[in-house]
Amino acid sequence: MTDAIQAPVPQDRVLIFDTTLRDGEQSPGATMTLEEKLQIATLLDEMGVDIIEAGFPIASDGDFEAVTAIARQTRSAVICGLARANFKDIDRCWEAVRHAKRPRIHTFIGTSPLHRAIPNLDMDQMAERIHETVSHARNLCDNVQWSPMDATRTEHDYLCRTVEIAIKAGATTINIPDTVGYTAPRESAALIRMLIERVPGADEITFATHCHNDLGMATANALAAVEAGARQIECTINGLGERAGNTALEEVVMALRVRHDIMPYTTGIDTTRIMQASRLVATVSGFPVQFNKAIVGKNAFAHESGIHQDGMLKNAETFEIMRPEHVGLNATSLVMGKHSGRAALRSKLAELGYTVGDNQLADVFVRFKELADRKKEVYDDDLVALMQDTDTNAANDRIQVRRLRVVCGTDGPQTAELTLAVEGTEHATSAIGDGPVDAAFKAVQSIVPNDARLMLYQVHAVTEGMDAQATVSVRLEEGGKIVTGQSADTDTIVASTKAYVNALNKLMVRRLKTAPEAQTA
Repeated sequence: MTDAIQAPVPQDRVLIFDTTLRDGEQSPGATMTLEEKLQIATLLDEMGVDIIEAGFPIASDGDFEAVTAIARQTRSAVICGLARANFKDIDRCWEAVRHAKRPRIHTFIGTSPLHRAIPNLDMDQMAERIHETVSHARNLCDNVQWSPMDATRTEHDYLCRTVEIAIKAGATTINIPDTVGYTAPRESAALIRMLIERVPGADEITFATHCHNDLGMATANALAAVEAGARQIECTINGLGERAGNTALEEVVMALRVRHDIMPYTTGIDTTRIMQASRLVATVSGFPVQFNKAIVGKNAFAHESGIHQDGMLKNAETFEIMRPEHVGLNATSLVMGKHSGRAALRSKLAELGYTVGDNQLADVFVRFKELADRKKEVYDDDLVALMQDTDTNAANDRIQVRRLRVVCGTDGPQTAELTLAVEGTEHATSAIGDGPVDAAFKAVQSIVPNDARLMLYQVHAVTEGMDAQATVSVRLEEGGKIVTGQSADTDTIVASTKAYVNALNKLMVRRLKTAPEAQTA
């Protein structure tokens, strides 16, 4: 089979390789279900992502099933799976991605002095391992990507040697990872330039860049690599990823669009889907987007200073280098209320990037009416929170909140009276706590005993005003497993309880899965 993605990429075209479902999911607590991964993969495919790294098939049966399902359903994007440098990993990866119209195997090994010590291989032994495993992958699939993990801390001579071996063994893409976010833009560009100049056959393959954000330079490092000759950027939605995260897709894509004058490169991304993707990944992962996050943050297009507001009224370009609609933000925000009908709700949700079927619309409409009765005005952000809450509190969850009543006083402990449905059977209890949230959480624990440790409890208002909804994030850890639950409600205590229960439901799913420990790129 032949694949156009393997041919040398035109000099003005940059491929977008999204690893939200693999590297992004490695963020503690960001584990996603099969259905959630399929939903994200579908959106990435529709918005024009060139390559989707769907997972690490050898890591667990769940990862294998997800990569296989994504490979079967994706229409346009190349579907990639990750594999360590051994035949078992590569075979398992191929078994999953082979169902795709355009499959890719991505295999890697650590080449820096620190990482060579892990498998206890000397330089010659590692070189032989690279040749054998890349050759094996190429015999299975004609689209093979190879990565020297921790490339930015690898000796240049040895890096050139291993890249040359991988190319001769059949690699069609060479990815240069800054695995620990160590490098700086000048070094990032120099490294790519050096490899292109020194390695035989470099002009016949595509160089990629994979940057982590430990020093806050991931986007700058990725763009510097592109200017030096890399034509594939590995990134994630919202910059999701372990530690400080990865290069953010929305940042590099919009940087190339806005500053096309100095970076004359294009991508295939439909930028009007960026906000939709950001909201979906934030909901699924349980990692809210910080307000001042570039491109997708709540304040990215907000102006409070009088000088700024005056300038915006006269000419938007005075203080905005891009328009909100370029990334899928709606210019209007206040049109819904308790008298709005189903058709208006469906239309508004479509504007916000949500496509709902009749059954889902019926459920959302009921919840919208309940919200509209409690709030005089329903903003776009309220509807986004409503949809996120609908997604995170599924009707088939094993634990569901039925009723909650909290009694508070200034001169004593608080009491929570709670009814939960567990596997369809209702259980009621009451508990006393040091505050209403503590009481509610203790009530949940009395019905569903667990040893989970509360690692994070976070509340933020969805919109302004006394009647604003609160979105609550709860992160739990149990036996090394970390999950994040979310919920939104005009009642902060209700939102807190539902978020806690949402996290417990995810822990139950994790308990049912057994996954081997897997080293990751």
